[in-house]
Amino acid sequence: MANCDDVLRRQHIQHLYVSHHGWLREWLRRQLQCRQQSADLAQDAFVRLLSKGNAELAEIKQPRAYLRTVAKGLLYNHWRRRQIEVAYLEALAQQPAAVEPSPESRALIIETLMQIDQLLGQLPGKVRQAFLMSQLEGLGYAVIATRLGVSERMVKKYMAQAMLHCLVLGRDAE
Repeated sequence: MANCDDVLRRQHIQHLYVSHHGWLREWLRRQLQCRQQSADLAQDAFVRLLSKGNAELAEIKQPRAYLRTVAKGLLYNHWRRRQIEVAYLEALAQQPAAVEPSPESRALIIETLMQIDQLLGQLPGKVRQAFLMSQLEGLGYAVIATRLGVSERMVKKYMAQAMLHCLVLGRDAE
C-alpha cells in the first residue's frame, strides 16, 4: 500500500511542479530582478514541498497561495542573509588587509551570523535590544533602561531572560 501512496505522492508533486513552477519562478523574478536567484528560490520552495507528508500535501487546496507563502519566507531569509552579509563585509573592509579571512572562512562566518540572527530573533523585542546593547555596545543597565524607556529592574529581567535563552540553546546544542 505504501508503494501506491508513494506513486500517488510523486504524481501529485509532479503535477504541482509542472502546473506552478513557471508561475512561481516568474513571481520570484519580479521580486528579485534576477533570473538565477529566482530559479534557485523556486527550486527551494519545491524542495520544501517535498518535505511535506501525504496528509499535508492533500490539505493544499490553493497551491499558488501556498507556494507564494513559502516563497515569501524564502525571500525574507534571502534578504536578511544579504543584509547580514553586507554588514559583515562593511565591517571587514574596515579591518587591515592582513586580517581578511579566506572565502571559506567568510562563508562559515556569514552562516554563523545567520544562525545567531535567527536565535536572537526568537527573543522578544526589548529583551533582544537590551541584550544587544549590553553585549555589543557595552552599555550599562541604567543607560539601556533610559534608551528603552523602562526601569533598570526591567532591564535586569530582560537580561536574565536573554541569558536563560542562551543557556537553554547551549544545552540543547550539546
